Amino acid sequence: MLFTESSAANARAAVHQYFADGIGSFLDGKVVPGAGNPIELTVSATGESFLTYNDSGLEGAQAVVESSQRGAEIWAKTDPFERANILRHVSAAIEDHAEELAQIESVTTGKTITDTRGEMAKVAEMFAYYSGWADKLFGLTIPVPGDWHTYTERVPCGVVVSITPWNAPAFTAGWNSAAPLAAGNAVIVKPSEFTPVSTIRLAQIAHSAGLPAGVFNVAIGEGSTVGTALTTDRRVGKVSFIGSLPTGRKVSVAAAAAGIPIVLELGGKSANIVFADADLDRASDGAVAAIFTQAGQSCVAGSRLLIQREVKNEFLELVAEKASRLRIGDPLDSETEIGPIITPPQYDIIRNLIQTGLEDGANRLTSDSLPASITDSVLGGGRWVQPTLLAGVTPQNRLETTEVFGPVLGADVFDSEQDAINRANATAFGLAGAVWTENVSRAHHVARSVRAGTFWINAYKKIHVAAPFGGFGDSGHGRSSGPGVLDEYTQIKSIWAPTQATGSPFPSLNY
Repeated sequence: MLFTESSAANARAAVHQYFADGIGSFLDGKVVPGAGNPIELTVSATGESFLTYNDSGLEGAQAVVESSQRGAEIWAKTDPFERANILRHVSAAIEDHAEELAQIESVTTGKTITDTRGEMAKVAEMFAYYSGWADKLFGLTIPVPGDWHTYTERVPCGVVVSITPWNAPAFTAGWNSAAPLAAGNAVIVKPSEFTPVSTIRLAQIAHSAGLPAGVFNVAIGEGSTVGTALTTDRRVGKVSFIGSLPTGRKVSVAAAAAGIPIVLELGGKSANIVFADADLDRASDGAVAAIFTQAGQSCVAGSRLLIQREVKNEFLELVAEKASRLRIGDPLDSETEIGPIITPPQYDIIRNLIQTGLEDGANRLTSDSLPASITDSVLGGGRWVQPTLLAGVTPQNRLETTEVFGPVLGADVFDSEQDAINRANATAFGLAGAVWTENVSRAHHVARSVRAGTFWINAYKKIHVAAPFGGFGDSGHGRSSGPGVLDEYTQIKSIWAPTQATGSPFPSLNY
């Protein structure tokens, strides 16, 4: 059923099908309603209210941590081969419920059903991938001076808090929980207060697939209440955060004050560099997909388009024409390519930043008029922004370094290879980027020179759980995927055993 047929009824039905008594935090295998302030959720495609729930509050957050402490003790003692087996079952259960999760995600966030179906397949893949690592975490035997058998063990951090954003709630819940679970930790996911539903349902499915009570909990509510409580609780062993730079800094400071280590994945202002020798048709497809998929609500969005001067006009025409053909509309229609803006605050931010870019001298090359299929239907009350291409976004334009997090592409020219590299690096962010060229040497030189955690050559926006992902500079620190992320969620313990009974039991220390 489409939004145009039933509006917010879809969202209400999706919630009540699985949460007859409303939503709340998920702990000890059940949903527990909060007792804090009410939070209203609206359908981004129509602007209508569909659900009100209560913030978990400080007491609710503490109850989740207590549950997770118990879960962490059980899970850490679980045989690693059994942990691997359970995580494989979780992956299979997510596959079985993939369409259901995709529908929930689409109707409650406004993400297109095509995007959410792809994301749920990825979530299942995450648990499958890390299930293979659960029984392969081992230490080392280390030769040291004297009669000692010295070895290391990798032990879990205990309780891991994962704070996830509103732009991809179920995807990031899987991305930031599969690895710590494989390493033997209990996980608390704190989703955005705007988009909690799919994360709670994901936890239900994981629990039904065999995860013990308390091992995968969800705490819902606002960052100022639940988020603050979780990231300052000394019983938490690690925090991972995905979100904006300002919020990430606040969370990082609060966690540091409590002595809790943190992994940060923050924003980006990624450069998409197009040289004159590139396949311009393919590169323009890449430029459009890099920024306009997910309505630009993606941390790796290619929001800065840098074009070699001699092909500027031709390339901008290609991008503008292809952007104008993108289908914007009902998220539940499988042919829709651009959905609405998920949250009311972000909608206002995007519109204000477009105006800022124009005031700073940029030229709009795409229409700002919504199609009649939106304005003349129930969708007219939604939070819609047309794909926007702004040319002439120079270093003096505030859009050059300001993350928009919406379907807004700022374009400008460069003359030389070094000029392109300098422009790409002229930002405090360093999350992603790309280069389009037929020159192999140039491609690798640019890829090596641009300061970014992920960089593509003649492609854009390809990621996989097996490859490291994270940023430089203001885009965060630490990596949230790949085999190396297991180091983030384990601690190294050194164990010393004497191999001779003779000698002093108090050897000299030389550290």
